[in-house]
Amino acid sequence: MIILKLDHVQLAMPAGEEPAARSFYDGLLGIPEVPKPSQLASRGGCWFENGSVKVHLGVEPGFQPARKAHPAFIVDDLDALTTLLEANGFLTSEDQPLDGYARRYVYDPFGNRIELMQVILL
Repeated sequence: MIILKLDHVQLAMPAGEEPAARSFYDGLLGIPEVPKPSQLASRGGCWFENGSVKVHLGVEPGFQPARKAHPAFIVDDLDALTTLLEANGFLTSEDQPLDGYARRYVYDPFGNRIELMQVILL
């Protein structure tokens, strides 16, 4: 028995902040929102999916952001995305270099850490 693939990443968010989630994940990161299944819609939160990239945000009572644990997204133009995020008030930061990648970190509107990585051809 083996794990075949990752279906989605679930991140937490505070109640009532769906507009901020839509603005960040769909508007800035370009991951379109998809409808939540009807049996889950009443819980709040929202889902964003584009092919195999699936980020689900769920409302968590007593919400605390994930400051260390994080998803890492492969992007095609890290400089352009960094410029867009910073122009919209989201600070990005570098970390230790990683061979084969340019990468930056950003925190979503709720303080969850997100890693953005671009493959560098050597």
